[in-house]
Amino acid sequence: MTHQHGTHWGEHVALSLVIPVFNEAATIDLFMARINDVFKDEALLGLEMVFVNDGSTDTTLELLLERQKTDPRVRIVDLSRNFGKEAALTAGLQTATGQVVVPIDVDLQDPPEVVLQMIARWREGYEVVLGHRVSRHNDSWAKQTSANWFYHLHNKISDQPLPKNVGDFRLMDRCVIDALQTLPESRRFMKGLFAWVGFRTTHVDYERPERVAGESKFNGWRLWNFALEGITSFSTDPLKVWTYLGLLVSVVSFSFATFIVVRTLLTGIDVPGYASLMVAVTFLGGLQLIGIGVLGEYLGRTYIESKRRPVFLVRRVHNAKD
Repeated sequence: MTHQHGTHWGEHVALSLVIPVFNEAATIDLFMARINDVFKDEALLGLEMVFVNDGSTDTTLELLLERQKTDPRVRIVDLSRNFGKEAALTAGLQTATGQVVVPIDVDLQDPPEVVLQMIARWREGYEVVLGHRVSRHNDSWAKQTSANWFYHLHNKISDQPLPKNVGDFRLMDRCVIDALQTLPESRRFMKGLFAWVGFRTTHVDYERPERVAGESKFNGWRLWNFALEGITSFSTDPLKVWTYLGLLVSVVSFSFATFIVVRTLLTGIDVPGYASLMVAVTFLGGLQLIGIGVLGEYLGRTYIESKRRPVFLVRRVHNAKD
């Protein structure tokens, strides 16, 4: 469906919060208390909370089932194992029934108060309202630097740039959710897919606080793989660069060979070559291995996509009336 500017004022809004959880037993009660406090006076909001249990091994699922007994707004999508946040987010978006949908972290680093600002912008006619972090002062220097480099590199080589300092926290209209459901890939880099579908977009600024409890599930290795997924999902430039690099190496090699031939013909002196030969062999061998590795990254993703396996498997969806 499409919206005209200003048509939502005063209308009842069905809001779905999509909350992926993995071993978050320590944060669930804090999250729900904050949600109740933020939305208690919002008579025009019909709220559902879609928790996606991504194979938790602690008491997350049991705690959610207990909270559901007293709060019918809670829906629980219990995945058969841990599929990762991107898959859990996909499952939540497919399950959510709201007119507007907001993915949000259970650790309260995405402040629920900001959702009300997003809804106000949506009422103005925007179909996507991004949550934009005004600073990254809570992140370490290494994380800030790597994030800046990732955004810079990705936006340089990708046809569809990512908004900087914007995560999954955003409001999306039902028409955007429906568009996302038509995208068939199984390796899903959600930030890229959100940007790719487009639609009328604005943003609201917010300060991202620290986690209220628990620990982040993202370490350096997972962040590296996440960045690699983002770059290879939306750009083929890493493949193209090897054509130009190979051309450059060939030109340099041909020039050096010409120099050796001319020097030998003019002076009759052989060029001592063991050290330079070893450097050339190892250098070119290294370049070839890197090129094969880049090719392998794309080939591996193509192989996985060709299997057409589902992004996730659901053990059960728990609704309040069950």
